[in-house]
Amino acid sequence: MKTAEIRSTFLDYFRSKDHTIVPSASLVPSNDPTLLFTNSGMVPFKNVFLGSEKPGYVRAADVQRCLRAGGKHNDLDAVGYTARHHTFFEMLGNWSFGDYFKRDAIRYAWQLLTEVYKLPAERLWVTVYHTDDEAYDIWNKEVGVSADRIVRIGDNKGAPFASDNFWQMADTGPCGPCTEIFYDHGADVAGGPPGSPDEDGDRYIEIWNLVFMQFDRAPDGTLTPLPAPCVDTGMGLERLAAVLQHVHSNYEIDLFAHLIAEASKLTGTTDIANKSLRVIADHVRACSFLIVDGVLPSNEGRGYVLRRIIRRALRHGWMLGVRGDFFWKMVAPLVEEMGDAYPDLAKKQSFVEQALKAEEERFGETLENGMRVFDDVAAKAGQIIPGADAFRLYDTYGFPVDLTADIARERGMTVDMEGFERAMGEQRARARAASNFETKGQLPAEVASALAPTKFTGYDALDLADAEVVAIVRAGKQIDTLADGEDAIVLLDRTPFYAESGGQVGDTGLLRNTNGAFAVEDTHKLGGVFFGHFGRWQGSAPLRKGDRIAASVDALQRQATVLNHSATHLLHAALRKLLGEHVSQKGSLVAPERLRFDFSHFKAVTHEELRQVERMVNDEVRRNAAAEVHNMGYDEAIDFGAIALFGEKYGAEVRVLRMGDFSTELCGGTHVSRTGDIGLFKIVGESGVAAGVRRIEAVTGSGAMDYVADEERRLGELSGLLSSSGDDAVEKLRQVFDRQKKLERELESFKARAASSASADLAAGAADVGGVRVVAARLEGMDAKSLRDSVDVLKQQLGDCVVILAGAAEGRVSLVAGVNGSALGRVKAGDLVAHVAAQIDGKGGGRPDMAQGGGNDTPVLASILASIPDWVKARLS
Repeated sequence: MKTAEIRSTFLDYFRSKDHTIVPSASLVPSNDPTLLFTNSGMVPFKNVFLGSEKPGYVRAADVQRCLRAGGKHNDLDAVGYTARHHTFFEMLGNWSFGDYFKRDAIRYAWQLLTEVYKLPAERLWVTVYHTDDEAYDIWNKEVGVSADRIVRIGDNKGAPFASDNFWQMADTGPCGPCTEIFYDHGADVAGGPPGSPDEDGDRYIEIWNLVFMQFDRAPDGTLTPLPAPCVDTGMGLERLAAVLQHVHSNYEIDLFAHLIAEASKLTGTTDIANKSLRVIADHVRACSFLIVDGVLPSNEGRGYVLRRIIRRALRHGWMLGVRGDFFWKMVAPLVEEMGDAYPDLAKKQSFVEQALKAEEERFGETLENGMRVFDDVAAKAGQIIPGADAFRLYDTYGFPVDLTADIARERGMTVDMEGFERAMGEQRARARAASNFETKGQLPAEVASALAPTKFTGYDALDLADAEVVAIVRAGKQIDTLADGEDAIVLLDRTPFYAESGGQVGDTGLLRNTNGAFAVEDTHKLGGVFFGHFGRWQGSAPLRKGDRIAASVDALQRQATVLNHSATHLLHAALRKLLGEHVSQKGSLVAPERLRFDFSHFKAVTHEELRQVERMVNDEVRRNAAAEVHNMGYDEAIDFGAIALFGEKYGAEVRVLRMGDFSTELCGGTHVSRTGDIGLFKIVGESGVAAGVRRIEAVTGSGAMDYVADEERRLGELSGLLSSSGDDAVEKLRQVFDRQKKLERELESFKARAASSASADLAAGAADVGGVRVVAARLEGMDAKSLRDSVDVLKQQLGDCVVILAGAAEGRVSLVAGVNGSALGRVKAGDLVAHVAAQIDGKGGGRPDMAQGGGNDTPVLASILASIPDWVKARLS
């Protein structure tokens, strides 16, 4: 059974068991600020298990793409050296949120493995937590697994409940026992069953883990049964494929066999078992899906991890003798293998190839030089690469330290990591800061678990006459009353206030009752489903939980924001139509005064392209198409033609905004009724913000009118200065610049002649100090360049000489010194400049033969210059 069939069969099976099939979330977590990447199947459901998010289903199944190549969970170093480690992998999972529990989870797993995938039952072993008699009895008495193939695993990690078969999300919170299913490869493979002294062998391989979240763990370690136990399962697709395809290594399954074969062709390597081919095949999956999910190579955070993976793959290509580009060419075979399961990989193939090719070209320029440096370092280092050298390879040649460590390990060496960390200093501190993600506002778990999701009424009206205060949170704790002048987060049962999401800023306004008003300064989503109103209460009596209150959104701010938000959708569509479908949103800010739109593109958008984009958007504005909103299922929305944004998390039902036949996107924001409401769209800036990411800033409505009026005012002032009618202002300004350039060239010519003339006069008056000609003089009207030219001329004319020239302007003095011929070695130009500069409150220095400095223009300068022959004489004697 091929990998693609294994994947689809899993989903079909659980679809038949009334599970909602959930699409894979992005590799960039949208609900966990503590993680760099989605590293397990449960990450997208974390808030569901914590009780702060309520999905529209109680049963789910998915195939979640995962990455373990950075932070705490990092398998990068092991890839290529073991049979089952990957950076990128797919996790098959089925989930129950307070619905079925142990019995059904176990039965589903057994039926799928033995009846659907046809694995021989006698080759399957299971483990249970040592006190989980319920799970043991289900396996033994109901499923029929013999007792000699069920292993009880106790607390084998040094603390109560610290066990391979007891799972917990953190030190506190949801936790519970788990049962694992192992496949026995047979007696011809070394290794013992789980729980035995030889369990680390390769005979018994874990393929599925069923976690039963049934307790809430308190800080003191006490376990309290959860009111609605849940099931979380995870089965590695690659491991299962190896079992079903009767191979022992994951790299022998059909998916990797294809990728390795293509890598073999591109590198000219005939040894299919070469570990470098495995690395390349593994890494192209990780890199491609990271780029699809919006991560691009950079020197910080997630982008730095991507860069490390790319460069590790390139180095393995280099080891195979590749000196040209090759890695980006692996994307096409990857699309052949996984494009059907992940259509966005196929859609973005060209963009992924461009991103990898650009990085490959960038690193290819330094890889060979860096390897020569490594060879030199290794030849002198003995068994340990010094930390300072590892840092130099990183800082100068772009070698991530784990790449250096990888190369060292292959040669039986190690890296002095403590020395590297010291050398990194501030750069490592900045990198840590860059990955320190934060969220605004935290909702206590007891509040989230007791509340229903906030009902948003702001699509239809900006005022709400009656709402209930269901919670007040201050300093991370729930309070019952809020006194006059105090800040807090207020939650209502329903609200017209839009919470910041999808780039659109949160609404502001007022919450009022007879006792006072709560000034809402911002609105944010907490836990994905609760709208938090951030602000301050001012009233004659405290605001209390349970109070009834009227809510009013600032209408002017909302309307201005709405225009900008709808315009971003038209802008996105215009960019895709003009530049290509590789363009996708990488971030946005939709505020009342302006919009900012970041998008994927590998070069600056030209002035003409910007003009065309602006015209396309304004054409749609004038067309005045209706902005239709449709609520439908996610799959139905994609079939409807809607564009989904990676990194965003969508529920089973989504909101689709369609503006004519020009733009169709998933969006939960607030929008215009018709495109004509936007009035006018004006681009005010285009720039690059990261490798492969451009930014356009624009204004709409009255903001655009104000911008145009301001531009007209500036043009009027410019025309007045040029005595122009406005139509010929550009031509007249060009004439001014041309004349200025001509005058600058003439001035340079005059300066050169003056310098030559001054040099001749100075050469004639040079003092003779022990056979060395000495010139120390002040030249009026000379800048630093003219002084350098004069010094060069004097050095050529005089031969053995010491020269220092001073040029003054606007109270400052420029100094240039030169030493030539026999004086070199005894007199240093840097010392001479420093000697003079120190006496006029300045500084300077440079090479022994040429130096430069400066200071204040003071009356003592003349006497200082007059004393230079004696200063030189003292050094020549």
